Amino acid sequence: MAGKTAWKSATPQLSLVLPGAPPRAPASQFHFTDVEIGSRKSRRAGSLIRQALYLDQEDAYAAGEVGFLARALVQATLPHSDPKANEFVRRNGHFTLSILAPTDVGLPFGRYPRLVLAYLTTEAVRRKSPDIELGSHFSHFCAALGIPPTTGPRGSLPMLREQLQRLFASTFQCIFHDESQGRHTGDGFLIAEKRELWWDPRPGNGEAAWGSHVLLSDRFFREATEAPVPLDLRILRALRSPFEIDIYVWLTWRFFRLRRPVTIPWASLALQFGSRYSHPRHFKKKFLGYLRSVIDYYPEVRLESVSGGLLLRPSLTHVAPRHGHSQEAVKPCDSDEAPSSLASR
Repeated sequence: MAGKTAWKSATPQLSLVLPGAPPRAPASQFHFTDVEIGSRKSRRAGSLIRQALYLDQEDAYAAGEVGFLARALVQATLPHSDPKANEFVRRNGHFTLSILAPTDVGLPFGRYPRLVLAYLTTEAVRRKSPDIELGSHFSHFCAALGIPPTTGPRGSLPMLREQLQRLFASTFQCIFHDESQGRHTGDGFLIAEKRELWWDPRPGNGEAAWGSHVLLSDRFFREATEAPVPLDLRILRALRSPFEIDIYVWLTWRFFRLRRPVTIPWASLALQFGSRYSHPRHFKKKFLGYLRSVIDYYPEVRLESVSGGLLLRPSLTHVAPRHGHSQEAVKPCDSDEAPSSLASR
């Protein structure tokens, strides 16, 4: 349906580029002279999907594939892997995201909770309601996120169910602290005030008698609907690494706001994206490797690896805002340190 945001299957459809079709966007100006990028085999396999997405000239709005993510979760991100702890902290300038989980449940991590948060935010924006229906069949919800439903101890169904439990059990704290202004604000919230999940991930158990749904907390609902960051859901589902997802949504948000060139220090990027590396150069190498995968989907970006960090130049945004969505999340700004709407209250 035209104009409707829909979560579809993760597999992109190949399309032919006919003579006279619009040319592809110019390649990014990024220089990869200082990083070793993956194996030739893995790069070639991934490029088939990326080319299929990019050869399809239909933009995200026309395809009904515009999604959203709450801005606080773009400025600072979830763990990439299991931190084996019940508290996790990410920092981005004056902004800090702290996540606390019950010790018997654990923290959400990886790709799955990121896809769930994008789904919840997208549905909240589309429905303008905190009551989000998840459906009556677990495998259908799994497919809607772009996750092939599989069973077994390490299958996607039990793993997604575990990540849902971790996500909904965790408490999030958004903190904004600026010593120069003597300012300290913060807000704690749950993602959902209430959830009813009737899915049974065991094989052979089909549709539940009742539909599953979550009721978003008032704080998270306001964050999701007042300052959403628009994204292309096709790309979000196609990216295989949580690190890649974080870089994509950060660049999308960053280039909304960037009005002049700015260099982000590697130390700042490490605090924002992953500080669990033994040496800054290890983080830099990992970051640049994942960045190349993202640029395959987003070649309009103009950035460069320089000695002090990552140089960003004003670039075309990947998904432009439309009327009816808040522009507060994308005000012109040259710093990553603007607080989320939660922390700014």
